[in-house]
Amino acid sequence: MNLKDVFAAVNPRWLDAIACIAGCILPLSLAPFDLVYSAFASLSLLFLTTLHCSAKRAAIRYYLYALGMYGVGTSWIYVSIYEFGGASIFLAALLVALFVAGIALPSLIQGYLFALLASKGSSGLRAVVVFAACWTGHEWLLTWFLTGFPWLFVGYSQLQTPLLGYAALSGVLAVGFAVALTSGLLGSLIFSPRLRPGLSAGLMITALWLAGAWLASIEFTQRERTISVSLVQGNIDQAVKWRREMVQPIINTYLALTEPEWGQDVIIWPEAAITVFRDRAGKLLQHLDLKAEGSGSTLILGIPDRDDDGNFMNAAIGVGAAESEYFKRRLVPFGEYVPMQEVLRGLIGFFNLPMSHNKVGAAIQPPMQIGSAWIGMSICYEVVYPDLVRSNEIVPGILATISNDSWFGRSIGPLQHFQMARMRAVENGRYLLRSTNNGMTAIINQRGDVQSWLPQFEAGVLRGHAEIRTGQTPFAKMGHLPLLLLLLLIFTISVIRRFRASP
Repeated sequence: MNLKDVFAAVNPRWLDAIACIAGCILPLSLAPFDLVYSAFASLSLLFLTTLHCSAKRAAIRYYLYALGMYGVGTSWIYVSIYEFGGASIFLAALLVALFVAGIALPSLIQGYLFALLASKGSSGLRAVVVFAACWTGHEWLLTWFLTGFPWLFVGYSQLQTPLLGYAALSGVLAVGFAVALTSGLLGSLIFSPRLRPGLSAGLMITALWLAGAWLASIEFTQRERTISVSLVQGNIDQAVKWRREMVQPIINTYLALTEPEWGQDVIIWPEAAITVFRDRAGKLLQHLDLKAEGSGSTLILGIPDRDDDGNFMNAAIGVGAAESEYFKRRLVPFGEYVPMQEVLRGLIGFFNLPMSHNKVGAAIQPPMQIGSAWIGMSICYEVVYPDLVRSNEIVPGILATISNDSWFGRSIGPLQHFQMARMRAVENGRYLLRSTNNGMTAIINQRGDVQSWLPQFEAGVLRGHAEIRTGQTPFAKMGHLPLLLLLLLIFTISVIRRFRASP
């Protein structure tokens, strides 16, 4: 009896459970666990448990897989709801469960589509390619549908493998496509080593990985010059950050940490480092402008702002050697705005968090200036959106992101967030400067390597150097377009073959 017969003989409910367990495994390939190759085990199990079943059963197993994946991988949401949202343990757990159940729903379509388009009863190349296309199409959907939640993408697990080479070509989704393709080929290798006469799954995997290694060796961007940077980490406790009596102590903390840094080309404070509105911080900003300009520095800092109508805006402003501003374009649901606020506000503290009345900034904004160079900004949650980070009116020479992950305490969330920021550096072929309230503050090079960093939960300054770079990666020029065209081709061919095969 071969493995195919074994799967056919197993109680379907056991295979349902295996699919759910496989989903639980996937987050282990991501930060902070970094068990890279568990991603292939996870997706191979999903492929094997859904290959020879009905479309209905495949949809159920994909959903169970997603429940396991999000249940483990987004458990950090509980921290912000319980510790900072004023919810009870039971209510916080219930809200997280509802979120996981909801965000997993698109997986039903993913599973149904895979079973519908894969060659029935086959473990060959067609099934493998459709599996990878369905997986990547689902991830792409999560980058924009209902504002998107592009979290736990499998491509992030490959920052240290040859498959990372595909990131500069067509982004993290292309890396994920290569992971899913590898996993499907591994699953097919178990069922049938030869996909077609003369074509083996092992040979295809080898070619896929060698191509990734070759792409990783290409330098799409070049160093123009090097600048000195200082990234300030205040380590302000989220429980007291927004209290009125803490405004001056927080300002004093950042002023003291920054005093030895004047003269550096760029100094960056984290998101909402100053906890008063910009129009009330005039004297402070004037003082900082004079200090920065007198020393030849550019200081970029996060500060809450508001427009002429009184709408709150999450801003980054530059003072000193170059004055500019940036307003956050992608807001965090419930943290910065409340969907269906007429219904939800007032039910619990979580639905009325400080600064949860924000308005979005313009969709396309110019980069901020640092002297004669341009710096592409993103604020906190924005850095998880690949296309958002690459969309600027002018091509920046360096990237920066400011953040405050203290909402999520010592959970795995901030470390996942940091890992995603590293991928943005690779996709765009740019150094990325990350300044946070309580970690991880870091200087990341164009290959996604961490040059230096500050530990979490410690106040300090990260002093170092970063490169201003020229040129663009294919992803920076075209985004996910080449990959999406490939997916469209795969789906078109699969649909045509499916209808031709129908009686």
